[in-house]
Amino acid sequence: MRIVLATRNAHKVGELQAVLEPLLPGVEVLTVDAFEGVPEVAETEVTFAGNALLKAHAVARATGVPAVADDSGIAVDVLGGSPGVFSARWAGRHGDDVANLELLLAQIADVPAEHRGGAFVCAAAIALPDGTSAVRLGELRGTVTTAPTGGGGFGYDPVFVPVGADRTLAEHTAQEKNAISHRGAAFRALAPVVVDALAGRPIHD
Repeated sequence: MRIVLATRNAHKVGELQAVLEPLLPGVEVLTVDAFEGVPEVAETEVTFAGNALLKAHAVARATGVPAVADDSGIAVDVLGGSPGVFSARWAGRHGDDVANLELLLAQIADVPAEHRGGAFVCAAAIALPDGTSAVRLGELRGTVTTAPTGGGGFGYDPVFVPVGADRTLAEHTAQEKNAISHRGAAFRALAPVVVDALAGRPIHD
């Protein structure tokens, strides 16, 4: 039994494998790099769930293997839920973590601590080659700091302190982060659906 992760992001591959493999013993977790001719998928939907499903369906069709994908980002309350699905390209260039962080912090520089709340949100999806699919959501509430701290994680991790914590996600170990993260929550919710799919049982949202 095997599934393919619909991402080429090395950070995400590591996180997803760490989350999924204990939940799915005996399942081989592959990446799109194990297949030739898998197209890049533009994230053109306006919701996390829409983008996750878009990627999962495209990779399942291209590989003939059940595909798992996610879309995630940070939603800041005072920005009306932005950056949201535009988190990875908030400053204009996809994947420029430093520029994205600097822009976000500048946009809320004058916002007091009690109003700097937000959440990391993740949609995790599975799609089968026959077009069947399902999606699950995960969320981690917290507060945006005024400056980045910590050398771990990626993306907005250095400026996000989860509720109940006194450190940013970038100051958490990988194990600590996986235990509480939005991505971990979404994929733990999706894991039973993946099990059903690989066992040939019907899946649904």
